[in-house]
Amino acid sequence: MESERNRLLESLKHRVNDSRVIEAMGRVPREVFVPSQNLHLAYSDIPISIGQGQTVSQPYMVAIMMQALSIRATDKVLDVGTGSGYQAAILAEMAAFVVSVERIPELALSAKERLDSLGYTNVRVVLAEKKLGWQKEAPYQSIVIGAGAPRLDKGLMSQLDLGGSMVIPVGSKDSQSLIKVTRTADDFTVEVLCECRFVPLIGDGAWPEVVGLERS
Repeated sequence: MESERNRLLESLKHRVNDSRVIEAMGRVPREVFVPSQNLHLAYSDIPISIGQGQTVSQPYMVAIMMQALSIRATDKVLDVGTGSGYQAAILAEMAAFVVSVERIPELALSAKERLDSLGYTNVRVVLAEKKLGWQKEAPYQSIVIGAGAPRLDKGLMSQLDLGGSMVIPVGSKDSQSLIKVTRTADDFTVEVLCECRFVPLIGDGAWPEVVGLERS
């Protein structure tokens, strides 16, 4: 498994320019965040099902999102879509504090236990409310949305700190574009990064229910 991890990291180094992202991913044992029956796939560059219509995201896509945000060691980050906690762990390696939001109680509980067992004291897993994000601890310097939205949501954007950025997949349930939104003094700037495919984002301002195949 160690050789497979090294092979994945070497592959990512050729496609991702931010060495801090690669180093953070190298410190997170992805095998802990995948179901036991899929351990042999832990370091494959693919999304892996964790049940309940959710996945552990593809490592390359996680790396692209982290790189786009240029996360600083002093940042407070909002992670929407905890899942197994894999992305939250990587964020915790890079940022000062992470609020990770999950709408499925069973996943939120297991992710919290997993992150606690690995010693991540700078992550707080919370159960999602109807409104997207976690307004109670806003503003955030970075926001990562690990699910696809039908449109940009003003409520999420309002949780960004001045100068902060958010990455979010936006499009249909079957295909999205990864968007980077940055808050400026007067407005927001929007940049399209790449094409992607994620599970649907559920909540007010997003999709009303999960429909379709597991994907990320």
